[in-house]
Amino acid sequence: MIELNSISKVYRTKTVETLALDNINLKVDKGEFLSVMGPSGCGKSTLLNIIGLLDEPTRGDVVIDAQGISNYKTRALARFRNQKLGFIFQSFHLINDLSVLDNVELPLIYRPLGAAKRREMAEEALESVGLKNRMKHLPSQLSGGQKQRVAIARAIVGRPEIILADEPTGNLDSVMGGEVMDILLKLNAEDATTIVMVTHDKRIAGKTHRLIRLFDGSQVN
Repeated sequence: MIELNSISKVYRTKTVETLALDNINLKVDKGEFLSVMGPSGCGKSTLLNIIGLLDEPTRGDVVIDAQGISNYKTRALARFRNQKLGFIFQSFHLINDLSVLDNVELPLIYRPLGAAKRREMAEEALESVGLKNRMKHLPSQLSGGQKQRVAIARAIVGRPEIILADEPTGNLDSVMGGEVMDILLKLNAEDATTIVMVTHDKRIAGKTHRLIRLFDGSQVN
């Protein structure tokens, strides 16, 4: 489902060159749940951004679902990303002025769907994470765990084949983090959703199919 071939990423300023990723070769099978661990600044988020087509590698090729995307134009890339990928962030990235339902609907606005269908899909996504009774609330009225469940609902509302999660339990206590992890494991087991998750938590990583480690931009195992 995901293939990275000789991926390197270099950030340059007028005076400094920083090697964020160095010759990463990685394959993630359909339905696999992969954890990525490593110290802060080792390139984990950069790796996730490149897989998620939010950033371009300096060198190497990215293949998603057997499709090389290096020649995609901006609009085609955005459409492909919207249809194939769902994103979950550590800090939730919910829009405070929108209701829970409207936050979850957002990825569907860019699809040729009517308002009634968007609402139906958003309600189904919220029900799947146990928050249908909160759909009229604002994010400020939710706990941290509830906000992350809303973020998961937003990530899955378009039924993507791949979910990319950047420290999804990082801002939560162990109980709420466990609940969020249970939702991700259920998505993986029941829907065969491919998941790549960055985490610092060995206990959480131990529940996934496979773990890779990064150090100074290189894969060390």
